Amino acid sequence: MREVHEITSALESFFMEEARLRILIVDDHEIFRRGLRTVLETRPDFAICGEATDGLDAIEKTKVLDPDVIVMDVSMPRVDGLQALRIIREQSPRSKVLILSQHDSTFMLEAAVKAGAGGYVTKSQVARCLLTAIDNLSAGRPFSWNSEELPAVTSNGSEGSLSK
Repeated sequence: MREVHEITSALESFFMEEARLRILIVDDHEIFRRGLRTVLETRPDFAICGEATDGLDAIEKTKVLDPDVIVMDVSMPRVDGLQALRIIREQSPRSKVLILSQHDSTFMLEAAVKAGAGGYVTKSQVARCLLTAIDNLSAGRPFSWNSEELPAVTSNGSEGSLSK
């Protein structure tokens, strides 16, 4: 009977983990990654599958970890977030990418969406919008700090008509 309980418990753990949204955090500042992890871990349906410190690291970890959602900074050394995003879109089209940026500009938002981002949140709005943005992305809906400003794009990142 004990063995059956252990097997049942192991299976429940496995399926609970499978049902969780796997998230990769990408930012060159350790303190910001830790803060994001702390916020994201408040949600039992989210699992942090890894962290990356720059765009090149993000590209490699995306191949290995196959995250559902990537939360990625724009301004990073070696390979910036937008360059990494373009490569990730080609190599791992299933992963959805939420761009975080200190830049509160329509120009940067449009560049992120054109590169293939499914969402965009300024770092000043992270505490207010992060969880909603990830929920929207995981449901296949685009998100920005002001969704009315999100340009229409196709699912592959080119300009087109992804409905809101």
